Amino acid sequence: MSVANAPGRALHGALHRPVQILHVEDSPSDVALTAAALSQGSVATELHVAKDGVEALAFLHRQGVYSDAPRPDLILLDLNLPKKDGRQVLADVKTDVNLRPIPVVILTSSAAPDDISKAYQLYANAYVTKPVGYDEFLLAMRQIEGTWLTLVALPR
Repeated sequence: MSVANAPGRALHGALHRPVQILHVEDSPSDVALTAAALSQGSVATELHVAKDGVEALAFLHRQGVYSDAPRPDLILLDLNLPKKDGRQVLADVKTDVNLRPIPVVILTSSAAPDDISKAYQLYANAYVTKPVGYDEFLLAMRQIEGTWLTLVALPR
């Protein structure tokens, strides 16, 4: 699934095109919230969704139906996924020399200290615990956008 936000939004300065985001998430409601938050943001994005870890890795390696998939500029990764969990996806991304530069923001419901520690040991770039309420979730997404799509320079 791919969702582009409304035209007229600013492009990421260094990229001169919409920011490509891979959201690895098995909850349709969380995907919808993320898409809604990004569509209200100030930076043009194109959101691609993988519903499990196997699909995410196929997208990243451009395998099968994803042979024409764009390279993501940012990955939003849930930890608790079917087939292959987010920890395994993160480990695969960060051990692959071609994928390693892509920033990975863990966006998950777990606030467990062990999960946070393990994610950073696997070289996650950030760890965000999903807020429960709609307004809080939108605020968290705005902060992710402000940091990862506005403030920092993304690799080309």
